Amino acid sequence: MNILSIQSHVAYGHVGNASAVFPMQRLGFEVWPVHTVQFSNHVGYPDWAGQVFSAEHVRQVIDGIERRGVFGDCAAVLSGYIGDAALAEAVLHAVERVRAANPDALFACDPVMGDTDVGLYVAPDIVEEMRRRAVPAADLITPNQFELEQLTGITVEHLDDALAAARQALAMGPRMVLVTSLRHEATPDDAIEMLVMTAETCLRVRTPFLTMEPMPHGSGDAVCALFLAHLLRRGEGPEAIAGALGDAAAAIFAIMAASARAATGELALIDAQDELAAPTRRFEVEELKLG
Repeated sequence: MNILSIQSHVAYGHVGNASAVFPMQRLGFEVWPVHTVQFSNHVGYPDWAGQVFSAEHVRQVIDGIERRGVFGDCAAVLSGYIGDAALAEAVLHAVERVRAANPDALFACDPVMGDTDVGLYVAPDIVEEMRRRAVPAADLITPNQFELEQLTGITVEHLDDALAAARQALAMGPRMVLVTSLRHEATPDDAIEMLVMTAETCLRVRTPFLTMEPMPHGSGDAVCALFLAHLLRRGEGPEAIAGALGDAAAAIFAIMAASARAATGELALIDAQDELAAPTRRFEVEELKLG
């Protein structure tokens, strides 16, 4: 199967497409990466080099791929960090063209906007564009806890808050919400959670929280790609979604464990590559009862 992945890229390290493409390839997918930016490294370093690509550049690349006549064989469009509200239009153009060729293609939108430790790192118009157009057009969205709060206006302190926010995000249009990097008042200090909600089911998985200094960037990009890939492999029924969540949780934990051992400040994707396909440690996926 083929996946069109539209997001940022770095030459050194693993964020954006540099974090998402390899895991999907390692799971057997052909990936067509389109970069919204190309930097030397992620912007958490003291300096970086490179440029943000224009919406017209991104659209031209997408149109060039379409002229190969392959969009009918595209199983999904994955979008991540865009950096400029105009780029959202180019992403939605890609989704429109792929769906015209393959109505069954999924649109997975990772609404990259910020995180709890750094706050919002995109312009406010991007938040509005996500709420107004990208999220309603998506089949799957994968916000972290901070991004879920930005999309819904609900502060997540308790598990019930997370469930209410995920339910509100579903009401915006997508069929499925995966909440990553979830920590609420009942989460143990040494754990971190992921939550999946659809109209029919709500599932949670909890994994150990590995502390590193500095914490590697790009784990959200990787887990979004992993969940999408496993979802495409398994299907979309409740059992398939639970399996995909368990697969993604096991793989991202393996990546973080390898990153802790490597201690480079970057995700150790290559070191963990065998665990992406066959994780050695797995975690219980729990069904949550919705009131």
